[in-house]
Amino acid sequence: MKINILGWNFTVTPARIMLSAIAVCSVIAMLVRFVTGFGLLTNLNDDWPWGLWIAFDVLTGVALAGGGYSTALIVHILHKDKYHPIARGALLTSLLGYVLVMLGLFLDIGQWFNFWRPFVSWGHASVLFEVFWCVSMYTTIQVLEFGEIVTEKIGVRLHRVFKKMLPVLIIIGVIFPTLHQSSLGALFLIAAHKVYPLWWTEFLPIFFLLSSFFIGPAMVCVESALAGKIFGHKIPLPVLTGLARISGRVMVLYLVLKLYDLVARDVTGLMLRGNLEGNMFLLELVVGVVLPVVIVFSDWAKTQRGLLLYGLLTTAGVIMNRMNTVFTSMVSYSGGAYFPSIWEFIISLGLVSIGCLVYCFIVENFNIFPHPQREEGQQTGK
Repeated sequence: MKINILGWNFTVTPARIMLSAIAVCSVIAMLVRFVTGFGLLTNLNDDWPWGLWIAFDVLTGVALAGGGYSTALIVHILHKDKYHPIARGALLTSLLGYVLVMLGLFLDIGQWFNFWRPFVSWGHASVLFEVFWCVSMYTTIQVLEFGEIVTEKIGVRLHRVFKKMLPVLIIIGVIFPTLHQSSLGALFLIAAHKVYPLWWTEFLPIFFLLSSFFIGPAMVCVESALAGKIFGHKIPLPVLTGLARISGRVMVLYLVLKLYDLVARDVTGLMLRGNLEGNMFLLELVVGVVLPVVIVFSDWAKTQRGLLLYGLLTTAGVIMNRMNTVFTSMVSYSGGAYFPSIWEFIISLGLVSIGCLVYCFIVENFNIFPHPQREEGQQTGK
């Protein structure tokens, strides 16, 4: 059933009703958390102040939203014009991801009403300070970039202004993510005695940056499969295949550096101990890197199913990497003192649900995907 209110469309489906219910429960829980603090709804404590919201909503969320800068780099700066059909979809996914990351940061700040302090307190020696500033600035830049799309329908007179600003915004918008994506890995360098050796390495900033880049095309493949099913939007397979193989080359570099680092630090034996850490590391590496590389450089990458499988495995691998870095790597040190409460899970699921609902609304009302028939008509003068 399609609803039209004041010219805005939104299709109501059972899946969207379920997402709305989860979102409502999540918003209520967020309000309770903001009023009462951490104690009532979460299992966070002084020994484990970083839990699910940091691991999933922030660290994982920032990585999954990396498709915006990687696609901008490929399409607009390297001028690979054949990938232009996926640019707006990647920007939208990235923008929503970063907005939800900012909300996740609000949730994880003990006194959330002091969020403004980093803007006036110059904590230049803090990695978190740099992450806060870069994420805030990049989110602002993405909002301005998205203004070029919005003004095609709202505030049309400003469209030309946003269009002229776009090249500068894109260049700046590629710089900021390289800073905070790597800095999120640098956060764990100080915890050398807490993080299991399979994950702790001086290469952590580089690994976080590389993985945030190669997951961009993977997310585009997953998004295109879902958009094709839900909205009837189809991206030519050669475009997705080429994009996936760019990602695959970066994944090969990531894998080579990973193996070199393990050998250089003489910790390769830890992978085969059969303990939780070793098994999870192998699972992360095989499922999230090796298998996608095999798929992307085979004939499977020329099929819709193969590209979807590559995208899902790569996404799962990056999620496992971030969750392992925060949780699995510190299990031995902490003695397993923390497990998320049901409310922490509900709020995280609610953030994802809100993102999905807003994505559907924007796609139905703005020109996110190209319309081949309309473009062909414009080219022929019809």
